Amino acid sequence: MNDWQSWAAIVVFIGTYTLIISEKIHRAAAAIGGAALMLAIGATDDRSAFYSEHSGIDWNVIFLLLGMMMIVGVLKKTGMFEYLAIWSVKRARAKPFRVMVMLIVITAIASALLDNVTTVLLIAPVTLLVCERLALPSAPFLIAEVLASNVGGTATLVGDPPNIIIASRAGLTFNDFLVHLAPLCVVLLPVLIALCRFLFRKSFLYDEERAEEVMALEEREAIRDSRLLIQGLIVLVLVVAGFVLHPVLHFEPSVVALLGAGLLIAVSTVRTGEVLAEVEWPTLAFFAGLFIMIGGLIETGVIGEVSESLANVIGEHELGGSMLLLGASAALSGIVDNIPYVATMAPITSDLVESMGGGADHVLWWSLALGADLGGNATAIGASANVVVLGIAERNRQPISFWQFTKYGLVVTAVTVALAAVYVWVRYFGMS
Repeated sequence: MNDWQSWAAIVVFIGTYTLIISEKIHRAAAAIGGAALMLAIGATDDRSAFYSEHSGIDWNVIFLLLGMMMIVGVLKKTGMFEYLAIWSVKRARAKPFRVMVMLIVITAIASALLDNVTTVLLIAPVTLLVCERLALPSAPFLIAEVLASNVGGTATLVGDPPNIIIASRAGLTFNDFLVHLAPLCVVLLPVLIALCRFLFRKSFLYDEERAEEVMALEEREAIRDSRLLIQGLIVLVLVVAGFVLHPVLHFEPSVVALLGAGLLIAVSTVRTGEVLAEVEWPTLAFFAGLFIMIGGLIETGVIGEVSESLANVIGEHELGGSMLLLGASAALSGIVDNIPYVATMAPITSDLVESMGGGADHVLWWSLALGADLGGNATAIGASANVVVLGIAERNRQPISFWQFTKYGLVVTAVTVALAAVYVWVRYFGMS
């Protein structure tokens, strides 16, 4: 990391990150501008940026988002989200905190079964409508939902993209994640609910008049196109089945999502242009720019240097190494998106595990997964789900600022990572 390009890449990344935090310009414009500068200074090139699996745009993420956004765009036209909004409010008796708890639990469970990005794409529209019906500020509910998606997604192999990378590198199975991480997530969920009760306590304003109006509504009347709804739900079930059967079918989630979107457009009467108009293009542009910028740091050796320094400090000290890897992963995942971070750190962790004589289910893998997944809650750009929800909020003219998200995310991350450290110590060292 002695050449000028490495330092120039660091300057570009820090400068771009500063612009994103300051919100002086749109985050998508900042990310695309930063990506262009990375290419201009030669930190990366077109081949690496667009074709490299290691340091380029993660097209699986981009096309997973595109496909699911298109499916959600079709389902919006059916009235399904209005139906779900009214149904959930009535089940919670229109009590704001009960509504939040319901959304948190549903989001966490769905994120474990599907993945957190798909889940927030489906739940966020419902959340916005619920808040509109009850005259509640949407930001606290959307933020709580994102935090829940990252906690729930930690529990399984398919729940969060970093887990898929770790499983592939370490040879871990779906059941391995359930056995090692799901117990902690079951504990973290009520902790998250308690934190949300405290952090968002000023947002639970009960409007009796609004509540009575919603309770009097008949949710079935919200359905505008029954035939399209049936078509959409059939395709959605097939897509979910494709996600779950990934170990058998070997289709990437992005392929499944695109096949589902194409099938739904083909069998329905919805115009393609109308569906594409529902896509969050600024969010996709932001991800593309962010991946290229981080690719510049990878290509110039910056991230590799940081990772190797971390590995050198860890050495062969299992307990200290596990705690350091957990904490460092949480911190770094809040700064850079946790997907490229884990992609870079996975081979280094593999070498560390091998040097310690550990197996596939070594504690270092779980420290990496917990740090990256839970650390993604720290900032507005720490995980893919965060960026997606901020994009949805902005599109609905209820923007959530970087700091508005981060001031809550940091608290939740600190508490959950601390509990994860206790869990790792007790389970893998205290009980041995």
